[in-house]
Amino acid sequence: MAQIELKQVEKRFGDFQAVQPVDLTIKDGEFVVLLGPSGCGKTTTLRMISGLEAVSGGKIYIGDRDVTWRNPADRDIAFVFQLYALYPHMTVEENITFPLEAEKASKEVIQRRLKHVVDLLQIKHLLAQKPGSLSGGDKQRVALGRALVRKPSVFLMDEPLGALDADFRETMRAEIKELHIAEEATTVYVTHDQIEAMAMGDRIVVMSDAVVQQVGTPYEVYYNPANLFVARFIGSPGMNLLKGALEDGRVHLPGGNKYTVPDQWRAALATQLSSDRVILGFRPEAAYAGGTGDLGAEVYASDLHGAFNMLHLALEEENVEAVIHIRGERGHSHVIGEDMRFGLQPEMVRFFDPQSERAIVLEERS
Repeated sequence: MAQIELKQVEKRFGDFQAVQPVDLTIKDGEFVVLLGPSGCGKTTTLRMISGLEAVSGGKIYIGDRDVTWRNPADRDIAFVFQLYALYPHMTVEENITFPLEAEKASKEVIQRRLKHVVDLLQIKHLLAQKPGSLSGGDKQRVALGRALVRKPSVFLMDEPLGALDADFRETMRAEIKELHIAEEATTVYVTHDQIEAMAMGDRIVVMSDAVVQQVGTPYEVYYNPANLFVARFIGSPGMNLLKGALEDGRVHLPGGNKYTVPDQWRAALATQLSSDRVILGFRPEAAYAGGTGDLGAEVYASDLHGAFNMLHLALEEENVEAVIHIRGERGHSHVIGEDMRFGLQPEMVRFFDPQSERAIVLEERS
């Protein structure tokens, strides 16, 4: 397998900037997910790595080779598409072995590699069938087998589970990750589904509006989002974000609430905020309901999520209304309209500058 390196790679279509210049290194054997909403530039980035889309600027390296202007066939990659791209007139076996036949590999090599991927994907019983008779999940396994049989340096996958039902997606997520580990494959995977990204990626590249917003592990992008977009986009629901004003070490929030900033973080806020305005962020699990918490809100809905209740709370003040979501204890019912006190775990609170939308860096936090 091989490392992939993008150096100031960008893509323009006329005056439209599809991908802003990006620097990214994907390590040998790493599983990296390009995540973002439709139109953010993730698929275009993948296609530039594959050679299916020419770059408008920058360089692409696979291993120690500059492949920027090489044809896809000369990059030693395998591409798995969302819609399978199987040949309908060929059997499963013929579909899988086609890349090796095209390379004029020996019959011995073809049979050895065919057996390897068939055993890995457990599709021996499908070899004589044609794609039209297969389920969506089986078609995707065949598409993966066709990619695996060549033993390429890099696997590129463009929303390969997007056409599958929810149950199939969950199963195939696990299978693709297992294949990645078994093959020690360098893999770049595109999706708009954050659950897929969080479950599968060693690192996640979060994109929006043609710009890379953050690169990090699933833990980093979830708990330490680099900006407001990442905070909102990652998580279901996204991070709670409350607008407030910083005064005398406290953040004044809607509903007459005040959050006291720990002493060790006050200097960072004072030096990094562009004004006294601040956005306080926290994940639903960072809040603990009941008792004598510092903050108060009104319950307006409660959803059972199996292991916990998701409480939806409203904080109101004059013309300002803020809605937040926190986790409540399973089996504990809350009356709609009930006033509730809750507190926040300090180590899980985040702050953002409203003007730049960037996260405040709190050096003291591990």
